[in-house]
Amino acid sequence: MFKWRTASLIYEDSTYGAGITPELVYILQGYNTRVTDSLALPIDATESYLDTLLYHLKENSTRVFIVHMLPDLAARVFHRASVANMMSDGYVWIATAGIGSAVDSLGPDRFHDMQGVVTFRPYVPATDRVMNFTVRFKERFLLENSGIRDVPNPSVPLLWAYDTAWSLAAAINKYSVSSSTPGTGRTLLGAVLNTTFDGLAGRFRLVNGQLQLSTYEVVNIIGKSARTVGFWTPESGIFKNLKATNEKGIKQILWPGDLAIAPSGWSMSSTGRPLRIAVPSRLGFNQLVEVSYSLRTNTSFVTGYCIDVFDALVKNLPYPVAYQYVPSTIYSSYEELLSLVFEKKADVMVGDTTISMSRMNKVAFTMPFTDTGLSMIVVLKKDSSGSMWIFLQPLTSTLWITSLAFFFLTGFVVWAIEHRINPEFHGTPWQQFGIIFYFAFSTLVFSHKEKLESNLSRFVVIVWVFVVLILTSSYTASLTSMLTVQRLQPTVTSVQDLLRNGDRVGYQNGSIVKYWLEEMGFHKKDLLGYVEVEEYAEALQRGSGNGGVSAIVDEVPYLKIFLSKYCEGYTMVGPTYKLGGFGFAFPIGSPMAHDVSQAIMTPAVQQEMAWIERKWFGDPGACESKSGGINSFRLSFSNFGGLFLITGMTSGLALLISLSIFVYQERDKLRAALSRTRSMSLQRLHTWLERLGSTEHTKSTINHQEADRRV
Repeated sequence: MFKWRTASLIYEDSTYGAGITPELVYILQGYNTRVTDSLALPIDATESYLDTLLYHLKENSTRVFIVHMLPDLAARVFHRASVANMMSDGYVWIATAGIGSAVDSLGPDRFHDMQGVVTFRPYVPATDRVMNFTVRFKERFLLENSGIRDVPNPSVPLLWAYDTAWSLAAAINKYSVSSSTPGTGRTLLGAVLNTTFDGLAGRFRLVNGQLQLSTYEVVNIIGKSARTVGFWTPESGIFKNLKATNEKGIKQILWPGDLAIAPSGWSMSSTGRPLRIAVPSRLGFNQLVEVSYSLRTNTSFVTGYCIDVFDALVKNLPYPVAYQYVPSTIYSSYEELLSLVFEKKADVMVGDTTISMSRMNKVAFTMPFTDTGLSMIVVLKKDSSGSMWIFLQPLTSTLWITSLAFFFLTGFVVWAIEHRINPEFHGTPWQQFGIIFYFAFSTLVFSHKEKLESNLSRFVVIVWVFVVLILTSSYTASLTSMLTVQRLQPTVTSVQDLLRNGDRVGYQNGSIVKYWLEEMGFHKKDLLGYVEVEEYAEALQRGSGNGGVSAIVDEVPYLKIFLSKYCEGYTMVGPTYKLGGFGFAFPIGSPMAHDVSQAIMTPAVQQEMAWIERKWFGDPGACESKSGGINSFRLSFSNFGGLFLITGMTSGLALLISLSIFVYQERDKLRAALSRTRSMSLQRLHTWLERLGSTEHTKSTINHQEADRRV
């Protein structure tokens, strides 16, 4: 309910104490809560032993303690915790029902040591029978203990004991159990197990020998009493009011130290000091992390992209955090700094720390706050491939093939509509094929001379000419750009090219990229390490054959820094191989790692991180606009998909209408021809095609035109 993610479990070293421990730990894991300590206390533990154990717990960051033990030992634990100032601000103590059931019988001194504790007890309705019993109990208690003034109320276990004795008496009376009868014990046991009645503590019913409890109270110990703040049932969970189980939640709790606001559940520092943030001191790539020193004041200053991001994230946490940056010496490796976090000599490591599986075994990383992945930088060279086939390059192969297909499609549709009614589309099959080919491609220069008779074919040609106009205009513009603009191409396009050519490759000294390159198949002699951004540029300019390298392989954030400084003449190419990215390192089990990861995902922080990235790396799109490759001029099918869809639908619709008109006009002749061909479907299809290819209608039209001319 309060989103605490770590807890310490303190239990009694007995059958009662250890009974629920494994299942409790397992259940808490299902709620993303981790038990950092599980400590068993001997029943006869001394005060010095308790002090040692509590001191150990106090040194840890976890401030949520679950106590599962019987009341006597619990009272001693809470007393020593009070002495150790662990019943104060920031601490959370949750006691199981073994303690909560007996809370009404505690004395004033024990209440004083348990201020703010939250515990549970079975719910017992305050009926008239219970109130009457309480009065009689106190009177009887005073008679037998005349020296005691403050008589506690009867606890729930006392009411259970009373109901148990009543069940025994009721069983003997109901089943007439006699001590002289053989097998009395077994008979009496069976009688008790079958006894059910409404007792002081509620409905008395045993299942498998255990009393069945359905409702618990959540109580908060305040002052000299335990105040009910909620209820719990297996069916409804925790709710405020017993009469409204749908009202989820809990009433106001006063925590240790009289705090009304729920504690965070952990402390970043057991001593209250600011967090120690380990920061690497490095050479090169100062945009990420830079440590500068002032000789005049003998102080250090930490700046950089990683520092600004961490400051922004901490500012957006739901609780205040005091911290100070502690720069390392320039000779300290990243592994040494992570070991400081692992050994809890540092609280956090902030910097360009790559997340890896081996490092995750030592520390807890936040989610990555940078682009994840590995890529490479290569030199751009002038494209000297101005071959005689450059006229093909403005369009991709897919667009060329699609355009040719639609040329033939348009020619075929026009022929299919016109050949029965237009003598210009007659002739031998080869002549008609030539007409289809010639008519379609003559539209490129709008020189088609055939006169069209059908409005359907005219409509098809009008739409197709519009498509051709856009295609030719775009082709001309793209080809002009290729011939007039200086084009740059990468010298290498993939890691496979580097391996195949035996080229040298550069990487950043001290990074895990070297091991990744070796796994890819590069020889150690072909791998050169560098530190500064300027060294990257110098090595790339020399090239692999002159003591330099053909490519620099590094994580994307480093390559972005390189391109922000050396934009022209270089480009990032190849696929991006997955790596962990940069993360902030915390001790394993630290809830702050989870909270910082959540802060990274909030929209407000995302916007601020984008602004920080532009501040340190510049506009990411500025460099891309300066280095235009040949691919930026090529036109693909996706650029004209809508046009092809329109002309395709137009041609298909016109052809369908033309066929419908043909079938309607020739229905009698087709019916007569089909009646003579009843044998096979192929013959029927042949009859249809013969009729469709017939030019009788055309000849009739010509004869009528000739007669009109003579008249």
